[in-house]
Order: sequence, then structure tokens, then C-alpha cells
Amino acid sequence: DLLKLRHTSAHVMAMAVQQTFPEAQVTIGPWIDNGFYYDFFFPETTDAETGEAVPSRKLTAQDLKKVKKAMDKIISKNYPIVKEEVTREEAKRRIELINEPFKLEILDSIKTEPITIYSIGEEWWDLCAGPHVESTGQLPKKAIALQSVAGAYWRGDENREMLQRIYATAWKDPKQLKAYKKMMEEAKKRDHRMLGKQLDLFSIQEDAGGGLVFWHPKGARIRTKIEDFWKDQHTSQGYDLVYSPHIANLELWKTSGHFDFYAEGMFDQMDVENEVYQIRPMNCPFHCLMFKDDIRSYRDLPIRWAELGTVYRYERSGTLHGLMRVRGFTQDDAHVFCLPEQLEDEIVAVLKLTQGILSRFGFNKYELMLSTRPEKSVGSDKIWDDATAALVGAMDKLGWSYGIDEGGGAFYGPKIDLKIKDAIGRTWQCSTVQCDFNLPDRFDLDYISAEGTKERPIMLHRAIFGSIERFFGILTENCAGDFPFWLAPVQMRLLPVTDAVYDYCKDVAAKANKLGLRVEVDRGNERLAKQIRNAEKGRIPVMSVVGMKELEEGTLAVRSRKLGDLGSFSVDDLLTELKQCDEAAVEMTKMGEVPQKEEEESE
Repeated sequence: DLLKLRHTSAHVMAMAVQQTFPEAQVTIGPWIDNGFYYDFFFPETTDAETGEAVPSRKLTAQDLKKVKKAMDKIISKNYPIVKEEVTREEAKRRIELINEPFKLEILDSIKTEPITIYSIGEEWWDLCAGPHVESTGQLPKKAIALQSVAGAYWRGDENREMLQRIYATAWKDPKQLKAYKKMMEEAKKRDHRMLGKQLDLFSIQEDAGGGLVFWHPKGARIRTKIEDFWKDQHTSQGYDLVYSPHIANLELWKTSGHFDFYAEGMFDQMDVENEVYQIRPMNCPFHCLMFKDDIRSYRDLPIRWAELGTVYRYERSGTLHGLMRVRGFTQDDAHVFCLPEQLEDEIVAVLKLTQGILSRFGFNKYELMLSTRPEKSVGSDKIWDDATAALVGAMDKLGWSYGIDEGGGAFYGPKIDLKIKDAIGRTWQCSTVQCDFNLPDRFDLDYISAEGTKERPIMLHRAIFGSIERFFGILTENCAGDFPFWLAPVQMRLLPVTDAVYDYCKDVAAKANKLGLRVEVDRGNERLAKQIRNAEKGRIPVMSVVGMKELEEGTLAVRSRKLGDLGSFSVDDLLTELKQCDEAAVEMTKMGEVPQKEEEESE
């Protein structure tokens, strides 16, 4: 079992670190996707001979090699992994004997008894709930690799100690490790932060503050195309687009419950004319207010409102990561207010819309997870059962397979989470469909039934991209910056061989731009070979070298970045073909044959 293997590997690594650097103090070491990590605190020490203070150790790549060597020895000795249950007092006594202050804090946070300890032979132990393999000899030495070191605050609190986190990975055999390393090398080449800089798409300006995205012209063009397509798809499926404010009175967030449940993720409040206002971390309370603004009849439902709403959430600086984790981001939010008997059909429609939108961007492989009722929840048994049945029924109608996360739902309702698989096999959480029984109650939402009584509507939260920023990062890495023709910020670049054809190129570009195509002319300051290289580096899908022959004949010689030379065409014929490719979201192959975009079923 890979989970056991990685968990035991984390313990072995911690033991090896303390053997190699006795001053190290351990904190936590969980398994994560594709591996595990362990956090260590290195206190200042005193030189035994001089009595002078020695600064805390900063782990290096060479140190990791020493730790891996120590791990291999521990594995070779085949120590048994022993589980032991002790009282809280006994655990505290043992921790105090070895002077591990962080373990005392961890012990205090454990609310259940007895306390579980796992030991590696009689050499080393840690507080742990398990599971583990039976002995260290079961770990495959050649399938474990220590990867990197990063800083992390204890408990994520910047006012606490700075720890050193060792990231590592473990697999069942060296072949799997080799495949993982290959994937990581490919992922490094596709890093959206690097590509964003190289292609001049976006930036994070630290002078303005961490986690705030600046969209440069080229990135903004792609974002506009994404948003326009999203809006068109929604309006064609019966959604109305809405807009709501970026701040609101704090009382709104108290009514919604966000101030009680998510205060740590919200920015500080501001005083406005002796009232307290809050910058929004969510969009849903605004939609509830809009629903409540009028008397609703059962005949009005379902109501579908969609908004590309920018929200702001406090994230610690150490957790920020390019576009994947930011402080200001735009959710592709939508809320559906419906009758109980409409719920399953609405979920089916949401899932179909999700499939249609994601496939446009090349994502056709999905993993779905149904999350059911947790221990703490709101709403009656019947409403939970009916909502869960509607989610299941919707996926069954579509023939989609899914896993079940028992008890993993939100306190306010069950949900479906959808992960997309990218070009190198990684999965990304994006889409979600959630039933909400909480907000309709908190905002006292109702509609007039056919019998004339006031009834609660069912509320569906749903997002397809999750956020524009994160989806943009995923999309960039999926295509390695080689955006499909319909999304490319520059779809074609004209490369003038001589100044005599520059005006011709400008006229062609102007004609293309009027058709909605994004065509630009190279300034011609470089030699032709350099112009071609620049277009290749800019990942421009189509280029055309323009000389006197093209000027005289009114043609363009076309080269596709992905398909090579496509031939010479009249300007009108070429622009017509490119416009068709742009609208159909396909690549140009040869004149007169716009290929059909293939659709795939979800997996």
C-alpha cells in the first residue's frame, strides 16, 4: 500500500535526520500527493570548545545526501515497526525525557485517548495514528528520493518558529520513481510562473503586495477569450449574468455565517461612516440578497445566476504560489435556485455544461468524487437523502463513474467534485457542484408554492473553472504555453522581408483584426532568421514570411508552428480559413478542410 510506504518513509527520514544532526527537533511529517514531507526545527547550538553560539543549521543539497545514506542504513537493518498505545501522562513523560517541545504541542492537540505511538525498533519513536508497513526492510531504498528543502512556519503562524521542510517521494519500485521524476522534469518545463514571464502574460508585483495578479496585454487577451466563451455558454443554457459589489456591511457576512466560520481567511474590516464593511471572500450572499429582493413564485424557478466575481481571501505569504494560490481571484460562480423536484435535472444540466466548457480547452478526462453528509451538518435527514440521491441520479443518467468520500461533504450539503487530468497525467481540482441547505435558511429565502404556501428553495453552488487565475495556470501548464489557435494571444505574425512590404503587412493585419483575428506585424528590425526564431519562442501558431512576390500577387505564404509549411494562399481565402478555425476552436491543417473537433467521454 503506497500510503503506508510513504508514511513509514517519512518516519525513517525523521530518524535519519536526527541521527545525522542530533540537534534537530521533529514536528509533523504527513504523506501528500506523490510523496511526503517532514518539518524540522534546528535551534542555535553552542560550540563545545569555544562556548560561542552557533547559528541554526540551514539544510543543503549535500545534507540531503547524508540523510538519504542514513535512511538506507536504517532500511537495511530491517527494524520492526511497532505500534503502542499509552496514556496521555506516559506520552508526556516520554516526550519530556527526549526534550521535544513540538511533540508536547502535538500531544496537547490530540483529543482522543489512548495515545498511539509508533517505534522503529528501540531506536526512535513518534506520536502517530498510522498506518505503517511492518518493518523498515519493506521499504524500497531505490524507489525513495529526497527532493528539496523549503521554509515553513510552525502551525502556519509567521509569529512562530521557522522550520525546515524536507520534501520527498516514495514509490513501490524504481521504475515508478523514474516515471515520476520524468513527469516532474516535464512539469518544471511547463511551470506557469516561468512561462508567464517568458510569454509576457502576467506578473505578481511585490511592490503592490503578494498574491495579487497583474494581467499583461497578452494574458488579458487569453483571459478575455476564456471569459467571453464562458459567458456565451452560460447565456445559451438559460443563465442570467449578474454583477455584485466587492464590499458589503459586515452584518451580511455574519448572516451568511462566513464571519463565524471563515474569519481567518478574510481580510480585516474597514470603517465606513461609523459602519463596519468587509471586502468579499465569497459571492453567494450577494445572490441570496438578490433572490430575496422580490417575491418569487414556483413558476419562476429554476433561477440561474452566473457571475465572474472577484473575491479576496487572506493567504499567508508562505502559501502563495503563482496563479495557483493568490489573495485576489475571480470565481466563475453560479447559483441555481430550484424546486426539490427540479434538482436532479439541474445537476445533469450543470454537469453537461461543465463537460462542454472543459472539453473546449482540451480537458476530456475527469475524476469525480461524491462527498456525503459529515457528522456536523444542517438540514433534515430527508433533505440530505434527497439531495444525495439527486447527485447520484445525475451522474448515473450521464453514465459517469465516481468515487465516494463518506462524510466529506460540506456542513451545508453534499457535493460533487471534479478533477481534470492534464497532458502529463496530473489531476487538478476545478469544478464543483454543491447543494446548500444553510444559506436559504440563514437568509430566509422562500417562494410561493402552487398551494400558496411559502417554501424554501434548493440552492446549488457551482463553479466550473474554480477560479479564472488557477484555471489559467493549469491551462498554461497543460499546453506548455502552446495555446490552441483560438486562444493564442497572437494568432498570426507577418514577417516582412523588406521595408517595401511593410505597409502591405499592416493592411493585411488591419483586415484580419476587423474579423476578430489577432494578427500582428513584426517590426522588421531583425534579420529574417531572428524574426522566425522570435515567433517560435513566442509560441505563435501561424506565421507568414512576406516578400515582394506576396505583395505583387496579393498572397501570403503560411507556416504553422505545429504542422510546418501549409502553402501560399490569397489573403481573403486565408483569413476566411483562419476565422473558421478560430470559431471552431481547431488548428489549421490545409486549405478548405477545417477539421471537426473531437469530443471524448469523461473517464
